[in-house]
Amino acid sequence: MTDTPDDDRLAQARAFVAALPYCAALRIGVDRVGPAEVVLTLPYHRDLIGDPATGVIHGGAVSALMDTCCGAAVMTHPEVAGAAATLDLRIDYMRGAVPGQTVRAHAVCTHVTRSIAFVRATAFDCDGGQPIATAVGAFSVTDAAQVPR
Repeated sequence: MTDTPDDDRLAQARAFVAALPYCAALRIGVDRVGPAEVVLTLPYHRDLIGDPATGVIHGGAVSALMDTCCGAAVMTHPEVAGAAATLDLRIDYMRGAVPGQTVRAHAVCTHVTRSIAFVRATAFDCDGGQPIATAVGAFSVTDAAQVPR
């Protein structure tokens, strides 16, 4: 089997997530990777509960998942060859995740300039119903392709 660009992107995203200690602590995993697009998962675990009365995962864990997913989407964009760092990330929480369900975040890098990438993301629990949260963000990038804008 020969490597394809998608194999390289998947390996890059897996390495990025594996290198972050908080991702290991949260058990964040890479589900799917494509050009400028990433899906990460956050398995339900009692250590992540933010409201003991309901068993809902803390919003900070969802925020970390979405920020990481957005950064990985930037890094897999074909015009980005270097690192990405969060400049701005707005997260709108719609509802709590269903207790016991894995949370899945899907991020797409929608536009890249010489120094900034723009991303949109949505988080769902595994029932695939209404979103848990949505996000829009801007990330600084290094080594973006010098394409006229």
